[in-house]
Amino acid sequence: MKTGSKSKFTLKEKLFAHLETWRLYTVVWCGLVSLAGSCIAYGSFPPIKISILALFIPMMGWTAALYLSDFLDKKLDSIQKPQRPIPSGRIKPYEALAIGAIFAISGFFLSFLLTYKNIILVFVVAGLVFSYTKLSKSRGLMGNINRGIVTVAAYLFGVFSIDKSIGSIPIYIWLLSLVFLFHDTNSNLVGAIRDMEGDKKGGYITIPVKYGIKISVFISLILTIFWLSLTLYLQYNYKFLKIEFYLMMVLDILILISLYIYLFRAIKNYSRKKALRFHEFFVIERITLASAFIFGIINVYIAAIIFVSAIIITGLSQYFLRKRYEFIEKK
Repeated sequence: MKTGSKSKFTLKEKLFAHLETWRLYTVVWCGLVSLAGSCIAYGSFPPIKISILALFIPMMGWTAALYLSDFLDKKLDSIQKPQRPIPSGRIKPYEALAIGAIFAISGFFLSFLLTYKNIILVFVVAGLVFSYTKLSKSRGLMGNINRGIVTVAAYLFGVFSIDKSIGSIPIYIWLLSLVFLFHDTNSNLVGAIRDMEGDKKGGYITIPVKYGIKISVFISLILTIFWLSLTLYLQYNYKFLKIEFYLMMVLDILILISLYIYLFRAIKNYSRKKALRFHEFFVIERITLASAFIFGIINVYIAAIIFVSAIIITGLSQYFLRKRYEFIEKK
């Protein structure tokens, strides 16, 4: 079906459009961060009900946010990405709002199976998502930080799923939220490099638009050095994780080194496809990071199943969905 066609789309095309909108390569990270928070707060693998809810409720909220974001960005997407579900007509704007609302409401009611802090956090996240998509996304660093705070909320959702009083939560658990704040602030900045041309046409004043690619890459590197140093310091100082954490962090650091070597080499001959490739591997890196904390707490075999499953879902969804979501397919 051609982009912008007025003809009716088949059920298969409609369902595939929703699968594209879910962006599983992004959503899985959110769930893992929450599960990591839950495991760290519990000190082991939590009861299965808590683990499942901690994993899937943030994913449902994130999916709802993606529908809202696509709805609010439909004009911007029509400039450079008319093949996306809403601009192409495969998903109607009201349809995106309705499906997004179903995810959001379902996640809200499921939160009642956890603690009152989780219920309150649902409203906080809703406000953060709206402020990001409607207000801060187009305002450079403010938008990047806003996105980072959303990930912190996902982490705290997992922490709060363990019914502990605020005062009994160890200081390192609170400090660990800064790791996810700066990591996802950086991730969002890297994603903005890919969208630089479209953002510029749409009037978005992101860091890549305002300062260019080279400065954006250096800011990204500084943020990475900060969150990575903080991660290692917290474990060194508080020793709350097993040795498996270090083994996974070695893998994470190797991925990061490869990524930045690739990115600095790509600066001179920048293209959207190269920027997308960098962010694709960055998505794999953050799965490794969240999994490192899980490996450091729970049984290694359970952690391995979670990690491998997350990598497979993330990798396959990127391979089959992401390129067509970002670029118009050549016939």
